[in-house]
Amino acid sequence: MIFSFIGELPGDGGSQIDAKLDKPEVVHYICNKKTDDWFNIWLNLELLIPLVIDCWIDNVLLIYDNTTRTTRNSPGVETRIPGWGHPESVEWIDPTHAGSGAYFKDIGNALVANGYVRNISIRGAPYDFRKAPNENKQWFLDLKVLVEETYEANDKVPVTFIVHSMGAPMTLVFLQQQSKSWKTKYVSQIISLAGAWAGSVKAIKVFAIGDDLGSYALSGKVMRAEQITSPSLAWLLPSPLFWKPDEVLVQTQSRTYTLPQLEDFFEDLNYINGWEMRKDTIKYTDFTPPGVQIHCLYGSNIPTVEKLYYAKSADLTGNPTLINGDGDGTVNARSLEACSHWIGMKDQLGKNISTLRVPGVDHMGILSDSRVVQYVLGVLTGE
Repeated sequence: MIFSFIGELPGDGGSQIDAKLDKPEVVHYICNKKTDDWFNIWLNLELLIPLVIDCWIDNVLLIYDNTTRTTRNSPGVETRIPGWGHPESVEWIDPTHAGSGAYFKDIGNALVANGYVRNISIRGAPYDFRKAPNENKQWFLDLKVLVEETYEANDKVPVTFIVHSMGAPMTLVFLQQQSKSWKTKYVSQIISLAGAWAGSVKAIKVFAIGDDLGSYALSGKVMRAEQITSPSLAWLLPSPLFWKPDEVLVQTQSRTYTLPQLEDFFEDLNYINGWEMRKDTIKYTDFTPPGVQIHCLYGSNIPTVEKLYYAKSADLTGNPTLINGDGDGTVNARSLEACSHWIGMKDQLGKNISTLRVPGVDHMGILSDSRVVQYVLGVLTGE
């Protein structure tokens, strides 16, 4: 049986972002102050080079307002998320289709080879991944409409969500908002690839020292200036439902930090906005089951940070040693496997939860792993 299907719900960094500029000032004389039209700003490699990256950071970062509890772009920066409903916008993060910008491309191609049609039975639901559910409320409304439209356009066959990384908890929040009758009618199942169901210690690492996105050409310390302004990063901090309150996540020569001490952590980082954003988003870590069938696929046996150790410092300065545990290189094993927590729960509508551990496959590699692609096809075609 062929299921109609939303091409995917992307994870953190998994949507294209366009920008238009009319800035009152710039951070460097080489930066564009004004543009006549929209241009791609996310994963544009031409913007991620020395000096120019300072322009990019100032254009992409968000400014937090602790009165409205919301974020906004830098003055004079307008952004949009292009390609609503179109799978191209999530199969390729880079609209030029450069090799480094491939995202759901391999799964999309495999589906097309098996009779699916892009923008009819394959849809895409991109969103501003910089923001958490509290600032993506319109997206949840639009997604409901898209699901219903896709259902009607495909002979009233319930929709399958294929989600990656942050797309898993975003889908969970969406389905928690829907009635049981709506889900029974419109949703068949979720196929989760490397779902960050319960957050990740890597979010703590990014707040502390940034992340180079796996590129030797980039500096985590430089990228941090943009990364820590995203409320989604605060949302993806480890869930208190899956990390014990006495587990040490950060250690210096003078003290330790656990989840109940996150406010101290942000104060000592001199970035209290991180704590404010955490307070805004913690209510969206409710782990009530989604009420639909789930297939959870995830990598393992890849060193994944589970603790920061500042061996030579009494404070949060310097470069910590990253103490690793099991995971997919980005998300810890307990978060990837969190979906198994719902097995046997009564409010799963009688649906099953299946898991597949794929040793040696990392957080991004799962999107192109041949075993994973074949599993997805098997679920969707019933073979």
